[in-house]
Amino acid sequence: MPEEVDLVNLELHNKINTTHLQRQAYLYVRQSTLRQVLENTESTKRQYALRERAVALGWPIERIVVIDSDLGQSGADSDRLGFQKLVAAVGLGEVGVVLGLEVSRLARSSSDWHRLLEICALTDTLILDEDGLYNPGHFNDRLLLGLKGTMSEAELHVLRARLIGGQRAKASRGELEMKLPVGLVNDPTGKVVLDPDLQVQAAVRTFFETFKRTGSATSTVRAFAEQGLLFPRRINSGPHKGELAWGPLLHWRALRALKNPRYGGAFAYGRSHAQRTPRGTKARTLLPREQWHTLIRDAHAGYITWDEYEENLRRLHDNAQAYGADRRHGPPREGPAL
Repeated sequence: MPEEVDLVNLELHNKINTTHLQRQAYLYVRQSTLRQVLENTESTKRQYALRERAVALGWPIERIVVIDSDLGQSGADSDRLGFQKLVAAVGLGEVGVVLGLEVSRLARSSSDWHRLLEICALTDTLILDEDGLYNPGHFNDRLLLGLKGTMSEAELHVLRARLIGGQRAKASRGELEMKLPVGLVNDPTGKVVLDPDLQVQAAVRTFFETFKRTGSATSTVRAFAEQGLLFPRRINSGPHKGELAWGPLLHWRALRALKNPRYGGAFAYGRSHAQRTPRGTKARTLLPREQWHTLIRDAHAGYITWDEYEENLRRLHDNAQAYGADRRHGPPREGPAL
């Protein structure tokens, strides 16, 4: 047994030369979500402990750079600043070894992973994970690292498919809990009800009554401003997440409320489609109603009827100012030229 350990250590040290040791060792630390950062602390500790492996292989502690700015970000995201910093340093030939607990910590995307392997091979940079030390410039090591990356991406695909499948099954029954617009809340049993705050109810009812009277979102926003009325919203992030805030009614917020079927008492799922852009970010596109995954009318209490909701959509459509021969008319206006 001691002979096997010696052979393993010998193989490790044979891959490391003075050029590697003269460069820095980069330790990449990542967890996919903030919840994992807070709850799965053991994994984070294991990742930081890789510094000791680097020290044992010959890197001084002061030459070990820790990148942990991507904690709480998915490995499938291409816009991770920490990962970009790592790739840039490797490309400049400043890194002797890249340390990560496992391949999935570095990247869950095959394109990101293989790009890193290519740059590591060009700059003679080693990769160290919990299983061993690899030289991407060697065919066998690169083949193994490539398989690890493919398996990591496949694992993410399977997990995501299971999650989405479960969500869709619940959505088909109208049981999936989703973020509700202001004015609607879940009661202790999970049922969707009107917000018990009567001030919030009054503001939402006034909004729909004003739109019914004025006939356009712009006129509704103007009426709120002229009367000094405020509109509620829920804070989505930060230390005050979930709390109620009041402010002026904005045009985009008015349009979003008018187009939201939840106010008409309907449960809807799959109203939009997320697609990755060439820049690596995600863009969300609204889908026509016939392409929605689920639509269940009269699923819960609402502020308007379904017929009123559809009438509001029709008025918004008629108010849209198109260009060319199919230009549509807006709501009736006043003026000497009319």
